[in-house]
This record gives sequence, C-alpha cells and structure tokens, in this order.
Amino acid sequence: MTIQPVRLFGDPVLRARADEVGTFDRDLEQLVGDLTDTMHASRGVGMAAPQIGVGLRVFVYDTGDAAGHVVNPTFEVVGADEQTGPEGCLSIPGLRHDVTRAQRVVARGVDIAGKPVEFEADGLLARCVQHETDHLDGVLYLQRLESATRKQAMREVRESQWFAAGKTVMSAAEVAGSRAEGGRGE
Repeated sequence: MTIQPVRLFGDPVLRARADEVGTFDRDLEQLVGDLTDTMHASRGVGMAAPQIGVGLRVFVYDTGDAAGHVVNPTFEVVGADEQTGPEGCLSIPGLRHDVTRAQRVVARGVDIAGKPVEFEADGLLARCVQHETDHLDGVLYLQRLESATRKQAMREVRESQWFAAGKTVMSAAEVAGSRAEGGRGE
C-alpha cells in the first residue's frame, strides 16, 4: 500500500459524482489500502477515493473508535437530532468550520469482497459517513456551510498559499509531511 497525492480544491475530480464499483478485485483492495495509508499519513478520520483522483464510490474511515471502509455507500438519517461542530477536509488544507449534520445515520454498502456492510453511526463517525458520501457525490463540505460562513471560507481558500499558487494536488511527500502539522480532518 502507498501514500498517494491528495487532490485539492479546484481539481475537477472533487466536483464529479463518483462511479459505482462493479469489479471487486486486487485493484479495489489496493485502492482501499492506499486510501487508508494516505488518510493515516494526513491524520484524517476519513478519505474518499476522489481525493486521490479515483472516481469510484469508496471511502475509508478511522475515528479512533471505529475503522473500516465502505464500497458503494449509502446512508439513512436516524431521528431528527443534529450535531454542529468543526469539520475540515484533507482536500481543503488549513480550514475548519462548523457544519450541521445528522447526529445518527445507518450506513450501508459492501466491503472489498462485495459482502454487505451495515452499521449505525453516531457523533464523529456519523459526521464522517456523511462527509465522505458527500465527496462521492461531488459535494464539498463548504457547500454545507451557512451563506456568510461559506463566503468567509471561500475568502480563506483564495488567500491560502496553495490556492494562490494554483496548486490542485498535494504530493505524497507533502501528505506524509502534513502529519507533523497536527490536527485531524475528514
């Protein structure tokens, strides 16, 4: 498994809906391994395949309490309770903003062997499932922000060094070096 370069805000792959996985083979196993290694190197709690430039419906997660992967995920909101809290994204480095998400969800999909996966998620894991599924639909967390906060966040993106330099990919070496910067992002 390998740490992969991470696609940054501005890369078109992040705004496109990812394709369903139909082939369960060693390439899919490699993808899940690469996503996991890259997520851990970035100190993230989740990572979706488009973030490493692969347009497939796959994400991995590791909240400290739960870890795994879901292929072709869907989720269903459980109850009406919501949570509002800080959220970041490995594809939008350096930014964190409060986002409101469902408190509980049931995630469904399959694993790398095509076997059904289903689990109920609460709190951080529920936030992660929603955030990563958004990635697979071409939605970035910035789109979930209230209007005034979204405008501020976009100003922060435009003022960031990486965006100002026209950078749309963080190299694998930079990803590995980001561990020293601390913080956890989705």
